[in-house]
Amino acid sequence: MQAITVRDRDAGLAGMSLTDMPYPHAAENDVIVRVHAAGFTPGELDWPGTWTDRAGRDRTPSVPGHDLSGVVAELGYGTTGLRVGQRVFGLADWTRNGSLAEYAAVEARNLAPLPADIDHTLAAALPISGLTAWQGLFDHGRLTTGQTVLVHGAAGGVGSIAVQLAREAGARVIGTGRSADRDRALALGVDTFLDLRTEELEDAGEADVVFDVIGGDILDRSAALVRAGGTLVTIAMPPKVQPKEGRAIFFVVEPDRARLTDLAARLRDGRLKPVVGAVRPLAEAPAAFAPGKRTPGKTIIRVTQDGTGDRS
Repeated sequence: MQAITVRDRDAGLAGMSLTDMPYPHAAENDVIVRVHAAGFTPGELDWPGTWTDRAGRDRTPSVPGHDLSGVVAELGYGTTGLRVGQRVFGLADWTRNGSLAEYAAVEARNLAPLPADIDHTLAAALPISGLTAWQGLFDHGRLTTGQTVLVHGAAGGVGSIAVQLAREAGARVIGTGRSADRDRALALGVDTFLDLRTEELEDAGEADVVFDVIGGDILDRSAALVRAGGTLVTIAMPPKVQPKEGRAIFFVVEPDRARLTDLAARLRDGRLKPVVGAVRPLAEAPAAFAPGKRTPGKTIIRVTQDGTGDRS
């Protein structure tokens, strides 16, 4: 099979290429997915799990990418709840070969059934962004109806879903981003938009939940915007500055089959629309990782089409 691999941590993007890889082994409780569409996170090459397994051993050449949508090709020993030929979507494991490949081995619990009327491209934009948005807002931020949430990167992959979920929950939404993001963010449902390049972050006012995907100075300054009893939630890095009368939480998204199923249902009935940016073929995935290739929403890699791909 063909896959995008990374071979040298020091080489970065220069060490990424389209190569031939062995068909993956289905371990106990695994599913082999024939990948139709995949997503990635630009910062993956900095993650320890991209380079080492759970025991810390080098596992290069490794396959990046963690969002995926496709069809079950094989079930490992003891795998239940899914069947060969079934459409699925979900998360590839953090410390195993990922989704930028024609086939991927994934723990069954990380996958959810994908309804026939949802396109693989849209489905691949949903797992990490959708679960991150939900867990950040509700599991960690405890957002409730009538509260105010400030979402950084409101037009991005995670932020755009967070805006929609917060609006549906009856929250007031303040979004931030660049000037080019304003119209998209307003269309998604933000009540107020702040351009981080030309406007002062402090002008946003206080919020019950601040959801950060940026880190750095923006994260540090966001602590002062948390209302008493509120929460600063970030996926960028552990916060150095704590809210005076609130709490700060850094988290890494966790797989959740039930929540994936719920997100798919929201997509089907129009309550949720992932923002898909560029869609590229597998061979162009290395270029999509390159700095400066910023597009609104999430970049998706089209891996295989129905009826294509093999186990060689």
